[in-house]
Amino acid sequence: MEGENSGRIFVALDTTDLDAAREICRAVSGHVGGVKLGKEFFTALGPQGVTAIGGLGLPLFLDLKFHDIPNTVAGAVTSALALGPFMLNVHAAGGVAMMRAAAKAARSSPGRRPLVLGVTVLTSLDEADLTAAGIEASPLDQVKRLAGLAQESGLDGVVCSGAEIEPLRAQCGVNFKLVVPGIRPDWAAAGDQKRILTPGEAVARGADFLVIGRPITAADDPGEAASRIAAEMADAG
Repeated sequence: MEGENSGRIFVALDTTDLDAAREICRAVSGHVGGVKLGKEFFTALGPQGVTAIGGLGLPLFLDLKFHDIPNTVAGAVTSALALGPFMLNVHAAGGVAMMRAAAKAARSSPGRRPLVLGVTVLTSLDEADLTAAGIEASPLDQVKRLAGLAQESGLDGVVCSGAEIEPLRAQCGVNFKLVVPGIRPDWAAAGDQKRILTPGEAVARGADFLVIGRPITAADDPGEAASRIAAEMADAG
């Protein structure tokens, strides 16, 4: 149903303008499952900005992609718990020890434990980009390798391209969360994403959550755009 699908949409608030972010949150409230706050937002507005958005009642995906030595990442996750995120992420390329430290830190949450996700291969990268970085693997093979490490480390799921949903379901099972950015409805421009799917396609393949930015945030009516996307997802299901 449309309502069920709207709960799977997280709106990417890629802005440094707190008032604009608040306005979008109010417009999409009741039409989406939550909002994603990334490095652009956090660097400009800090924990206080996250708290301001969290106070509006929408679940938060804290998209800071922690990647450092295990103790530092554990400390960062512990600090993030005070912001009450629904989910947060780390770079799976940081290795098993780092991901285990992140998962352990999340379990120390005094309230509801956030989902901890591993970032696999950014959706802006293709095989040529990986080769240039010295990785002799296709995006799919690299994603599968990193997802396997994330699952082994006790993470709840991964962030992946829609193209990798079905292989990861086969590899990691139905309980492993798949959060999919790079989502563009047919009526929206692809932008800088190279490996994309429509919302309906992603849901049909088995995505748990979709991260959608400009098709909603740049719309004249963000709430209407979110509802339109949820209806497309329901039709695909």
